Amino acid sequence: MAISSPDAAAEVADTRPLRHRLYEDAIAMLVGTLFVSLGMTLYSKAMLLVGSTAGLSLLLQYLSGYGFWVIFSVVNLPFYILAVKRMGWRFALRTFAAVSLVSLFSAFTPHWIDVARLDPLYATIIGGCLSGTGLLILFRHRTGLGGINILALYLQDHFGIRAGYFQLAVDLAILSASMLVLSPQNIALSVLGAAIVNMTLAINHRPERYIGIT
Repeated sequence: MAISSPDAAAEVADTRPLRHRLYEDAIAMLVGTLFVSLGMTLYSKAMLLVGSTAGLSLLLQYLSGYGFWVIFSVVNLPFYILAVKRMGWRFALRTFAAVSLVSLFSAFTPHWIDVARLDPLYATIIGGCLSGTGLLILFRHRTGLGGINILALYLQDHFGIRAGYFQLAVDLAILSASMLVLSPQNIALSVLGAAIVNMTLAINHRPERYIGIT
């Protein structure tokens, strides 16, 4: 279809998504990983779980006594291969950087803040909101946090499966494995937290509403 006038051509050009600039990606990665790290610190303090590789890392932390940041780094190593094959080198490098920052910030956050008392329900809600918002920021800048996040983004981009809903199903499976470690109350709160994280993504991370190009 031909464009009938210069004004029409300008209008079409104005509707094209703008590519993120390098500094915008850098700021988004910094803010997103800080949010997720604080959320994971609160979950660890309250002995709660989330899904994906972060939830698996928390579960292994409770079982082994090793720090979340060490386990999170190691658990994500195999998924970089999928990131390279499915999403490309640029996405894989951004994911590696984001995972490294979350691991680094998670190691230092307990030294930056000291929580004397933390209500488990409040930790569930605010931790889930922080983690979901952090992931949303990263997703909109074509960055994930390894593991299931990579698969969720791939399925959404290629098959139209909403990343939030897919990840919610996987998260519930991971939470089911926590029954031997957590109390029934903490398992219930962890399910609520997983729902908060993933509904944040499902409601807000929709390609027809926001298109980010990096």
